[in-house]
Amino acid sequence: MERYLGYIVNIAANAVGGPLQPVYGIDGRHELDEREVPALAGYRGMGPVRIGNLAYRQVQHDVYGSAILAATHMFFDQRLTRRGDEALFRRLEPLGEQARLCHEQPDAGLWELRGSARVHTFSAVMCWAACDRLGRIANRLGLAERSAYWQGHARQIHETISRRAWNAERGAFVATFEGEAMDASLLLLSEVGFLEAADPRFAATVSAVEKDLRRGNFIFRYVEEDDFGEPENAFLVCTFWYVNALATLDRRKEARELFEKLLACRNSHGLLAEHIDPHNGEQWGNFAQTYSMVGLINAAIRLSIRWDQAF
Repeated sequence: MERYLGYIVNIAANAVGGPLQPVYGIDGRHELDEREVPALAGYRGMGPVRIGNLAYRQVQHDVYGSAILAATHMFFDQRLTRRGDEALFRRLEPLGEQARLCHEQPDAGLWELRGSARVHTFSAVMCWAACDRLGRIANRLGLAERSAYWQGHARQIHETISRRAWNAERGAFVATFEGEAMDASLLLLSEVGFLEAADPRFAATVSAVEKDLRRGNFIFRYVEEDDFGEPENAFLVCTFWYVNALATLDRRKEARELFEKLLACRNSHGLLAEHIDPHNGEQWGNFAQTYSMVGLINAAIRLSIRWDQAF
């Protein structure tokens, strides 16, 4: 855990006030040039096989919130040996400034769309999270002026999102500013603290996701055509987000039943891929997929009986 946090902090420090990339090499390198390998046919002959990841060139604004959310543990988790201090906070502030400046700017979004750029609600929410957590960290460190600064920007971004991402006609938050379509990342609005669990807007948004993106037991990340055409398979982590949202809304019986159905989708080694065919349960995409496995673990924790309530 601490080595992972150190990696995140080093990436942030090396950005030196510039934009963060969506992806870096495990050794911290910036360039991940992509190339095809003609000698490899690919799974079931569905090439091309590629090495590298051109996504490193994309603009993705949610990265600022992701980096600061990870680093926030260093200031609040007392189990860690290395704790956050004012020096680390000052290294994180440039990321907050980037978030403040780009929260209303178009990007490739969480799903790294290569063919279009829009102002994605989730990206804006993560920019809000960056400023919100910096405000909380500053307050914990006793830096009253910096806490007020970041809390002020968090409020302003929250107001902007609430105005531009809320679709009154649909009665729900939508995937993009002034848009209409749904996106499974909206299931995380309560998870990151943007909405309280009891806020009726959260329940309404979950209902809209159910209506538009649920196919059988699975949640699609979106259903609009992308760079590869109309999506055919569900993105497994999105269904785990849905399980967590159901639990948050006190729909725990539904959440547990769906979670058990997801467990039954694992292969003989207990692993999950990135995507799943909603019709026959066949796994597709990257395998094994960290997103899916982390989603499984988080949902299991969410649905477990607390140790102090077990007796």
